[in-house]
Amino acid sequence: MTLETAARAFAVSSGREEQDGATTLQRQQRLNRFLAGVERRALRFAEIAVRDRDDAMDIVQDAMIKLAQKYADKPETEWTPLFYRIVQNGIRDWHRRQAVRNRVMSWFGRGKDDESDYDPVAEAPDPLARRPEETVQTDGALDELGAALGRLPTRQREAFMLRTFEGLDVAGTATAMGISAGSVKTHYSRAVHSLRAALGEHYGE
Repeated sequence: MTLETAARAFAVSSGREEQDGATTLQRQQRLNRFLAGVERRALRFAEIAVRDRDDAMDIVQDAMIKLAQKYADKPETEWTPLFYRIVQNGIRDWHRRQAVRNRVMSWFGRGKDDESDYDPVAEAPDPLARRPEETVQTDGALDELGAALGRLPTRQREAFMLRTFEGLDVAGTATAMGISAGSVKTHYSRAVHSLRAALGEHYGE
């Protein structure tokens, strides 16, 4: 399935077809052989990095498609480094998404005390440590969180998103918002308490 998808991507990218159709076909065959030879190793490479086979397969398939679309006309000697660069970029993107998700979710387990000094980056759990059932619960909580964020006052929403989604500290958030550090703490703390009131079910309340 992965190779078929990459082959289709190659066919689309060859809209700028070479005048010699045989050359295009030969290049496609060489690319298919390259992808068939590298697929298993790349999947293992990605699976070790993200510890999830389905996500690893997605990363590898995306890399194959991108190689076919953008770099099929490069010399064959360049395919291997280009392909693994694309895979590594996919892995880095995966980790960034997981880091954001875990920063968002990390405060769900906190107590009801004042959170103005809480650091969502330092407290975020390991993105590779979650069990499958925890991922499902996280997905549901994130959907609810998105709706609840939309109901917050603008400043509270900005403070929460900059601190939690972007991982900025209090000083960085203050600079981004153009307000004092004390105001950031106030807006952030109010946002957290409002969100917890709206999302109590995710705390077992």
